[in-house]
Amino acid sequence: MTSAKRLLPIVLASLLAACATPPTTGPKQAPLTASPAPSPTPPPASTAQPVSAQSPTTQANTANVWDKLRGSFAMSDCDADPQIMVWAHRYTQNPQHFESQMDSALSQLVYVQQVAEKYDVAGEFVLLPWVESQYRPVPGHHNLPAGLWQIVPSTAHVLGLHLDHGYDGRLDTPASSDSVMRMLRDYYNALHDWRLVDYAFNRGEFGIQRLVQQHGAPPAEPAIPKLPVPRITREHLTKLLAISCVIRDPSRFNVELPTLPDDQHLETVEVSHGMTLSGAANHAGMPADTLKQLNPAVNSDLLDANTPHLLMPHRNAEQLRNAMQTANSQYMLASASNAGDPPASFSFADRAADTQDDADVSKPPPSRKARTHTVRSGESLWQIARSCSVSVATLERLNNLHGKAIKPGQVLKLDTP
Repeated sequence: MTSAKRLLPIVLASLLAACATPPTTGPKQAPLTASPAPSPTPPPASTAQPVSAQSPTTQANTANVWDKLRGSFAMSDCDADPQIMVWAHRYTQNPQHFESQMDSALSQLVYVQQVAEKYDVAGEFVLLPWVESQYRPVPGHHNLPAGLWQIVPSTAHVLGLHLDHGYDGRLDTPASSDSVMRMLRDYYNALHDWRLVDYAFNRGEFGIQRLVQQHGAPPAEPAIPKLPVPRITREHLTKLLAISCVIRDPSRFNVELPTLPDDQHLETVEVSHGMTLSGAANHAGMPADTLKQLNPAVNSDLLDANTPHLLMPHRNAEQLRNAMQTANSQYMLASASNAGDPPASFSFADRAADTQDDADVSKPPPSRKARTHTVRSGESLWQIARSCSVSVATLERLNNLHGKAIKPGQVLKLDTP
């Protein structure tokens, strides 16, 4: 086959097969259930159970995860308000149930922690998906919230998260977490108080800004600001501080925090258009169902332009990257040779089917110029992404922004040729 465009998918399909290994067990994805109904009076704190035997490396890695999270906390501790302790005890009144929930959520939690660190967001907000969804990728119906962060469609558009029948960006953990953490950082730059940032997330930024203008910035005490916000907004902050309280001192609530080996930490892998989810799982050495659970935004097996990446454990990510690199090397060799006969891994039927298309190989395909946008005064990346039907993450990647401010007159790439 002489056509480069015809070679790539065949190489990916046939040559990657040599790189695949039998599936390995992916991270635990047990369904989470709602916490038991709260009791009127919190039970007394108990003595912690003994830590189970683990290797020194696993213990050190786990300590680093939780210690780093505690070290990034920026709001009040457990005893700052009685209601914080009430909710902390409600979360942990069934220790085994709590530990099971936290174990199922841990890989997602550690990934979100990395995104929060990227934007220098207070560590308590790493636990925000616990308050919103207990880290479950809740599907959206009509105008209801969806995903770990429980984002409504209107907010998704502002954040530049794409929504259509085949893809829901609110369920895309990397894309939604990046957008939400950037939004929380912007809230803090405007409000200068992490407590108000949580109020803004629950109630809306502009509504909280108006309250601050009317009543002034709240003092450091009490821990739950007494601005005239709905009870549910005040309770939202209380819940966030409560789960943070449990992480601060798990022994106080007779619970143990789970462990996560390094090779199970989640990361993204850039994938080519035309690859299938099941094929990616096969070459990554993991069950397709597990990969689907980690990437619930993908509603079909075929990956398209809306899904440029897949989230998976580190060990599987390395295996998939190696498989794609091997296939790409073979493809480049086949393309450079420009010989009439394909490598042995190509089927004759595939070659015959493409003969007619390859007949006019001398005629190059029509080129298309990349779209651009010139930044106007007062525009933000969110506004540009929304008006130009692209994601904020795409704008940052194509223009090498990664948190950098944009300036009027700056020309931004919107896509590639």
